[in-house]
Amino acid sequence: MNDRSFVEPNRASTERIRALASRLSDEAMQTRVGEHWTVAIALAHLAFWDRRVMYVLEMTERDGKLFIPEIDIFVNDLSLPLWAAIPPREAARIAIETSEALDKQLENFPPALLEEIYLYNKRWVIRALHRNEHLDEVEAALKHT
Repeated sequence: MNDRSFVEPNRASTERIRALASRLSDEAMQTRVGEHWTVAIALAHLAFWDRRVMYVLEMTERDGKLFIPEIDIFVNDLSLPLWAAIPPREAARIAIETSEALDKQLENFPPALLEEIYLYNKRWVIRALHRNEHLDEVEAALKHT
């Protein structure tokens, strides 16, 4: 994939996570975001799904063709108690470190394989789409506190 337009939005969303985490107290990280989530859970969620994409990249590169893991939406519900148990600062640290690592991995990924991944699911390449969706929800929840 020679189109590198995903690089800047991904980096910007990683910086958005970093800025959010740096300005929030542990108490603010426990702010409710929707019915079941908190800010910290949203960050743990982002780290989890970024790690999923890292796994897709690793397996795709290893196999030389698109690897599609069998994971469904139910994973969010099953993971909720685990994500809730992560201390807020740790959720933020994991989200930042994972998004940074994934951004670099995507930026250096073989273009032909990246194109194959993009054609299957552009959200696996343009991580900013998923990150910003949840960061928007977090920011909206924080405005109401």
